[in-house]
Amino acid sequence: MAKPRYIMYLTGQHDVVPEKPLVSGITHVALAFMRSSTFNDPAPTSWPLFTTVDKVRTQFSNGTAIMVAIGGWGDTEGFSKAAATDSSRQLFAQNVKAMVASSGADGVDIDWEYPGGNGEDYKQIPNSEKAWEIDAYPKLLSEIRKALGPSKLMSAAVPGLPRDMLAFTKATIPQISESLDFYNIMTYDLFNRRDSITKHHTGIQASLEAIHAYLENGVAPDKANLGFAFYVKWYKTAPDGGCDKNPIGCKTTLMEDPETGGDLGQAGAFSWHDTVPAELAVSFDKALTYGSYDEQGGGNYFWDKDEDLFWSWDTEDAIRKKFSPIMEEKGLGGAFAWGLGEDALEFRHLKTLSAAMDAFELKSAQLVKDEL
Repeated sequence: MAKPRYIMYLTGQHDVVPEKPLVSGITHVALAFMRSSTFNDPAPTSWPLFTTVDKVRTQFSNGTAIMVAIGGWGDTEGFSKAAATDSSRQLFAQNVKAMVASSGADGVDIDWEYPGGNGEDYKQIPNSEKAWEIDAYPKLLSEIRKALGPSKLMSAAVPGLPRDMLAFTKATIPQISESLDFYNIMTYDLFNRRDSITKHHTGIQASLEAIHAYLENGVAPDKANLGFAFYVKWYKTAPDGGCDKNPIGCKTTLMEDPETGGDLGQAGAFSWHDTVPAELAVSFDKALTYGSYDEQGGGNYFWDKDEDLFWSWDTEDAIRKKFSPIMEEKGLGGAFAWGLGEDALEFRHLKTLSAAMDAFELKSAQLVKDEL
C-alpha cells in the first residue's frame, strides 16, 4: 500500500515553518504562488516566487517533494490565455518545464480557480464566455504533462463546491486524470460571500458532497486528497434573518455586489497566525469560549447575537472527526492543508492533523494486511 500523501501549502503570506520534528510526516510541500501569466511570456527571464525550492528543502525531511503552485484565487486571465490554442498551450507547458528545471522543483500544482467560470471575475466575464475552457482545460494539462514527462509530479487544486465544478464532469475527468498524479479538493470556503444563508465553510457533510462528486465523476479515490483549513471565517447575518431560532441556515446580509461581484466587506477570514482584527476580537473570543459542534452538518460554529456575526472554523476535535466518515470510508489517497504557516506559532491544528494522518496510515496498512 502506498503511503498516504500529506501535503502542506506554504504561502508567501505566512512563510513560517516549524522545527523539523513537526513536519517529519509531510510528504509534499506546494509553494504558493507563481503567477500564471509568467508562463505566457515567449522568453521569460525570471520565475518570481516568495522563496526558493532549495531553501525550503532544508526546512523539511529528506525526500519531501517540493512543488510550485501556479495560479490561485483571482489569477484566471493567464490560464485562459494559455488554454486558448495549441500554440499557447505548448508555450505555457514549455515554460513550466523550464521553470521546474531552473528551480529544481519536483513538480507543479495547477491552481486555476476555475476553468469554465465562477472565478473572481464571474460578473465581469460571464460563464457563457468561458464555456470553451471546459474542453481546453484537459488539453492544457495534457500539454504540461507531455512537457514535464512522467517523472515529475503534477497535481491540481480543484473546487469543493459542486456549483463550481463546471470543468470536472464524467466526460472530462478521465482526460484530466491522465495528466494528474492527484487532486487537491478544496473542501473549505464552502460557505462564501455568494451565499445567502449560514452554513459550515469546511464541515463534514459539505466536504462529503464534494468528495462524492469527484468520485462519482471518475476520480480514483487514491488520487483524491481532502482539504483542511488552518483559518477562521466570519459572516455578517441579517438582523431579522432568523438566526436566533436557527443559527445554521439563517439569512446573511448581502455579502457580494450583485452587479460587480465585489466584496462588500460583510464576510472575511484570518489565520491562526494573524492578529485578530480589533473590531472582531470581542466576538471571536466569545466564539472560542461558547462555540459548539453541529453533529448534523459536522462543523464547529458560533452565532453572536450581539454583533450579528456567524463564525465557522475547525477545532482540533473537528479535524479528527473528518477521518472516519471521509478519509477512511472513501479510501482517499491523502490530505492537505492551507496552509502550514497559517497555523503558527502554536501549530495546534498541524499537530492534530499529523497525529490523525499517522493513525490513518496505520489503520489503512492494517486493513490491507487483513485482506491478504
